[in-house]
Amino acid sequence: MAADELLRIASDIAIRAATLAATRRGEGVEVAASKSSPEDVVTHADRETESLIRSLLAEQRPDDGFFGEESDAGTGTSGLTWIVDPIDGTVNYLYGVPHYAVSIAVVEGDPDPSTWRALAGAVVNPAIGEVFTARVGGGAYLGDRRLQVEEAELPLALVATGFSYLSETRRQQAEVLVQLVSKIRDIRRAGTASLDLCSVACGRVNAYFERGLSPWDHAAGALVAQESGAIVTGLRGRPAGREFVLAAPPRLAETLGKVLERLHPLDGGLAGSGLFR
Repeated sequence: MAADELLRIASDIAIRAATLAATRRGEGVEVAASKSSPEDVVTHADRETESLIRSLLAEQRPDDGFFGEESDAGTGTSGLTWIVDPIDGTVNYLYGVPHYAVSIAVVEGDPDPSTWRALAGAVVNPAIGEVFTARVGGGAYLGDRRLQVEEAELPLALVATGFSYLSETRRQQAEVLVQLVSKIRDIRRAGTASLDLCSVACGRVNAYFERGLSPWDHAAGALVAQESGAIVTGLRGRPAGREFVLAAPPRLAETLGKVLERLHPLDGGLAGSGLFR
């Protein structure tokens, strides 16, 4: 199937799911469980929204695989897999912060960021009605407006990031920011990875980095950033993934990447650093 048709499916379903998530937010949110730590929560709305997305995809794309945050993965026979975060930014959602999103991407291959080829994706923020979309080779859009990243010099760069839900890792990440913040314009921490990546695409921040992201956190947003002209990568030549994600215009990605590498002096990979445990 052509990427433009896959994009239509992704965006249509993401908009329907976003409507459900916003409705449930208006009715009041209940925590269903915690995940990696007591601070890392999942709501009943997360599960209900993913169930809706999964059922709609099964109707239209029954041969595709499915890989979502809140339910078991399903394999397919088509070679395509849908990567879904039903509510990215759940803590924002829980507190009523209008910065959360439904994120849906379809990739060719296994649900592994190091090997997949992203074909289409949509990120919808229902709180303010924004719809970001991208398809491979077709550009990135906010609504009908095509997005194009603009370069920024490192000292003038507004940089977004995120933090682990594990308190010790969060402390170590903060230590990196203490060393980084004097080298850039400022830091932003909004709490929704998919929207942070889209913010790079539309110029609300100049760069974004984070470690510990799951595939559903960045699959759609990374494609939006890439199709706007940003580089999305890991550190030291590695692909973007759980280990590290950096998104920025090409020249800034190079200079910021070198700074981040210096702040994580490692031999043999990121896993050796306390920051990346």
